[in-house]
Amino acid sequence: MSESAPLRIGILGAARITERSLVAPARSGGHRLVAVAARDRSRAETFAAAHGVERTHGSYAELLADPEVEVVYNPLANGLHGPWNLAALTAGKHVLTEKPSASNAAEAEEVRQAANASGTVFMEAFHYLFHPVTRRLHELLASGELGELRHAEAMVAIPAPEADDPRWSLSLAGGALMDLGCYGLHALRVLAPWAGGAPHPVAARAGERAGAPGVDEWLDAGVLFPGGATGTARCHMAYGRLEMSLRIVGSRGEATAPNFVLPQLDDRVVIRTADGERTEHLGTRSSYAYQLEAYAARVRHGTPLPLDADDAVETMRLIDACYTAAGLSPRPRTAP
Repeated sequence: MSESAPLRIGILGAARITERSLVAPARSGGHRLVAVAARDRSRAETFAAAHGVERTHGSYAELLADPEVEVVYNPLANGLHGPWNLAALTAGKHVLTEKPSASNAAEAEEVRQAANASGTVFMEAFHYLFHPVTRRLHELLASGELGELRHAEAMVAIPAPEADDPRWSLSLAGGALMDLGCYGLHALRVLAPWAGGAPHPVAARAGERAGAPGVDEWLDAGVLFPGGATGTARCHMAYGRLEMSLRIVGSRGEATAPNFVLPQLDDRVVIRTADGERTEHLGTRSSYAYQLEAYAARVRHGTPLPLDADDAVETMRLIDACYTAAGLSPRPRTAP
């Protein structure tokens, strides 16, 4: 149980991911699931009954007006992240949003302005960053064991969602880069302290989903860091298997996390240097649990977070740049 007052959380929508991304961590952390809202209230009622949510609302606006809700979790379709993040921040709520924070960089900038004006805590849910697997990769760079950063490569791929899944909808800001590749790009971005600064794209190519013009089924991006290191971020949303790997290569060795996005499924970091190869296991506690714990510490005690609205804008700018480099358009805005 949390030693602080529990967070009072409201959930937008009844997305399937919420059970593992929020419900389970909230339960283990002693937080309250105050309300859930869905456009189809019966879905909200079913979700609430299954997961112990205290009450339901028939619209997202009703949930934002609920005075007992202090934190809003936004797991809606990508195109609805920006509009409802803006609405929640304007309502004075803390916001934990699924990634990306908006459909494009211009909208992400509006979200940042709203977050700054609200004075509440805004965070994009790059949960992988809080797990010991990712922290260990960064420690290996910081300690010098891997030497100077030379190259980094991320691959995030899943089998294809159903044809009617909103992730295939351009109007809902779908595409492999938005849903999956953002993890890889973010993982490269946060290597900036060991690479002379943040990376910029130098090349990208993509394949469109059949029957969904403008929606990337896969996208490969190459980036360059100011210090001369290179990087690749590949994503595929119709792959033969799940793959979520991150490999970091230095002048003295390399380290690989076979599943950096969901390390609770594979907690290995494999390290290869001149001294040989070793495998470290960093624990299978959920990355979502670490994330909510860190978020609650920020809300209750002001403990610093590595993610904020500024970081979300920079990630979205990189996503837009990769789309442009691949010959596709950044995602359009979606009406709430």
